[in-house]
Amino acid sequence: MATQSSSPAYKRLLEQHDDDVVIVSAIRSAMTKGKKGGFKDTKPDYILSQVLRSVYSRVNLDPKLIEDISVGNVLPPGGGASAARMAALYAGIPNTTAINTVNRQCSSGLTAVSQIANEIKVGQINIGIGAGVESMTNGFGSRAAPEISDSVLENQEAEDCLIPMGLTSENVAKDYNIPRQVQDEFAAKSFQKAAAAQKAGKFKDEIVPIKTTIVDPKTEKEVEIVVDADDGIRDGVTAASLSKLKPAFTKDGCTHAGNASQVSDGAAAVLLARRSVAKKLGLPIVGKYVNSAVVGVPPRIMGVGPAFAIPKVLDLVGLSKDEVDFYEINEAFASQAVFSIQHVKIPFEKVNINGGAIAMGHPLGCTGARQISTGLSVAKQTGGRVFVTSMCIGSGMGMAAVFVSEH
Repeated sequence: MATQSSSPAYKRLLEQHDDDVVIVSAIRSAMTKGKKGGFKDTKPDYILSQVLRSVYSRVNLDPKLIEDISVGNVLPPGGGASAARMAALYAGIPNTTAINTVNRQCSSGLTAVSQIANEIKVGQINIGIGAGVESMTNGFGSRAAPEISDSVLENQEAEDCLIPMGLTSENVAKDYNIPRQVQDEFAAKSFQKAAAAQKAGKFKDEIVPIKTTIVDPKTEKEVEIVVDADDGIRDGVTAASLSKLKPAFTKDGCTHAGNASQVSDGAAAVLLARRSVAKKLGLPIVGKYVNSAVVGVPPRIMGVGPAFAIPKVLDLVGLSKDEVDFYEINEAFASQAVFSIQHVKIPFEKVNINGGAIAMGHPLGCTGARQISTGLSVAKQTGGRVFVTSMCIGSGMGMAAVFVSEH
């Protein structure tokens, strides 16, 4: 249910103005398990092309009117924007539409949306797409590790940027006393919420079914399939079942495969426009982008980012945490998600209502855009109006953004 607040800032947030940056359409692919899920044999440019085509065609927008596209991508093939450009062209978007890729690690998809929103705000464009894609099947692993100069590594915090993400999770748990049992209970709840939401069809409106091919590992035969559901969601997960899993990073640690985000493949796209232009073209308006904020935190505890990014963005828009109807906070690890929620003093029942990345997956560049499509679905299902998305960022940062649903 929507918050009933009489504060001037909250009332201003719900006002509608011609120069607002509005969301016309927001969709995502299903998120599938890296190296063994539905997209294991599908290249990221193809997944991206399908969400780009869907995001404009489902609202009957002439693609010639899309002026710029930004795509979040952390592990880009070939290291540049050319694969995204090729995906846009294949998706029927003309060569007159510009494109770039952006990499702010786990917030890349949200950074892309923020970039397009800011271009609209300052009058550079009227219509654009912020998107994100990741095939962790194709890009994840040691080949993505950088070689750094010895001089730079003499700086302790610079060296801390190379700490494996799982160990930063252990650092958060140790520094802030987040017991394994609390982490496992949080993770189990994520699986339970996501499984219930999937059974009830709550993800269907936000997912575009994608026809692709998959190679059967036993027969090596190529089969055509339609990927239309997150395949990492498991039913029947409990804190007790998770308690039996071995720690993944240190012998006496608490982070394991069941309380960390899944390695996944997927894409998402958000079509944004100036309100006056959307109205003139008769486009549906499903939400409003309000503002976003980024912060830096110590690299050795990179997961605490949302704990500081959320208060910053709320301060920018003049809202209290209680005036937000619900939060989509990326579950990179249970330790950092629990800490962030506790630090901001958000009720757990307001967070990830349909589950989060522990259950659904975290395709790095996609997540920031994916959370927006999920947030709009949750708003429609619950009657909530104001929501916040947030995530921690590898190397020690956090990002958060405020949206208003207009369903």
